[in-house]
Amino acid sequence: MDHADPTFRAATEDDIPVLVTLIDSAYRGDASRVGWTTEADLLAGQRTDPEAVAAVIKDPDSTLLAVERAGELVACCQLEKRDGHAYFGMFAVRPQLQGTGLGRAVLREAERSAGEAWGVAEMHMTVITQREDLIAWYERRGYARTGRMSPFPYGDERFGLPQRDDLAFELLVKPLG
Repeated sequence: MDHADPTFRAATEDDIPVLVTLIDSAYRGDASRVGWTTEADLLAGQRTDPEAVAAVIKDPDSTLLAVERAGELVACCQLEKRDGHAYFGMFAVRPQLQGTGLGRAVLREAERSAGEAWGVAEMHMTVITQREDLIAWYERRGYARTGRMSPFPYGDERFGLPQRDDLAFELLVKPLG
């Protein structure tokens, strides 16, 4: 795969199988250990499923940004318009391409796109609190920890199989513009 500039487009229903594989590979199982965003020690099972990806694609207040290089889907992220802000989620970069600057480029485009399309002043996201390395990565890109926590959805296998009993999410926020 070359390192040409990525191209960005809205994902379609035809992309769903590739997107599910991409998202799961970035976070779960042995394949995820190639990159640095693995959650394999925290969660087993799936990260997402076709129904969840389809729901984002079909939601009029959301966009699933598909990122391609040389015609191959290599990254993605969800943008959702909420009350006065945008929500960033479902972020995945092919494990072999993590650490190459692609994630930074996707995040910049997501922030630009959400600000331009919806005129929102902030980007919000939630990150598992145990992911200190990932939180630090977002902090270097201007996101601030809020201390606002939300519980992990224990018992709902659509979000994975927890490997520990203390998982929670923290809200991170960045002003846009």
